[in-house]
Amino acid sequence: MGQIVSAAATSHTFGVADGVEEQAQRIFDGIDTIGRAIRASRPDVMLIVTSDHLNNFSLDCQIPLAVGISDRWTPLGDLGVPPDSFSGHRHFANGLINFGARKNFDLVAIENIRPDHGLAMPNAIVNRGATIPVVPIYINTVMTPAPTCARSYEFGKAVREYVQVARPDGERVAVVATGGLSHWICLPESGTVNGDWDRQIIEAVISGNGAALADLSFESIMLDGGNGGLEIATWAFMAGASGDSAGEQIYYEEMTAWWTGMGGVLMHIEAT
Repeated sequence: MGQIVSAAATSHTFGVADGVEEQAQRIFDGIDTIGRAIRASRPDVMLIVTSDHLNNFSLDCQIPLAVGISDRWTPLGDLGVPPDSFSGHRHFANGLINFGARKNFDLVAIENIRPDHGLAMPNAIVNRGATIPVVPIYINTVMTPAPTCARSYEFGKAVREYVQVARPDGERVAVVATGGLSHWICLPESGTVNGDWDRQIIEAVISGNGAALADLSFESIMLDGGNGGLEIATWAFMAGASGDSAGEQIYYEEMTAWWTGMGGVLMHIEAT
């Protein structure tokens, strides 16, 4: 059987540093710290869980949950992320789609897309040298209705089971959730950051109570964390996949200059 050897979550925006250089540096250093820990766990494959920002998925055909099956990915290059390609892992991805179907998760296989900053920015820092094959997992929170945190948490648990019962002996898997925290997009509240809510989300995850995210309703997240806060569904996925392990906060900044709360956590995973 395989094992999940590391898990983390991080925000995925990176804005202009002018005037907020110290905060921006702390954010970069935090994601870099997460990356060093992920690489040190020696994963054979890394799952990056994100939401597309209407760059690859259209509202004309709304796909809530998808898994990338390509052998290679080339980033879109938005937000200044270099469009340097990196490896995928088709065998893992196809197996997950088939396993998911048996667990009542209808996962859409996607291949000819270019991952935007939601995946490519964290990957560029975490996956230095592009040595780890990446399977993109999309929890598309811009769709209507958006996947709930409860569904995402259960999806993460299903992925954990897939790794443990259906993958080859000795396979090592890392899980990195990206998105959030509080931010309002194209709404009157745009520019607002709810630091209290952000810290509550972080505390729930690192205390080993990630299941609490599954209790959050669409309405409560919209009220306290904004429509961009719906991206914490990826954090709920990570909590489910990590078996509700405890963890630690690596960084947090109320980044009003970037109109978002920026945070990152690293879970304490016992792996051999």
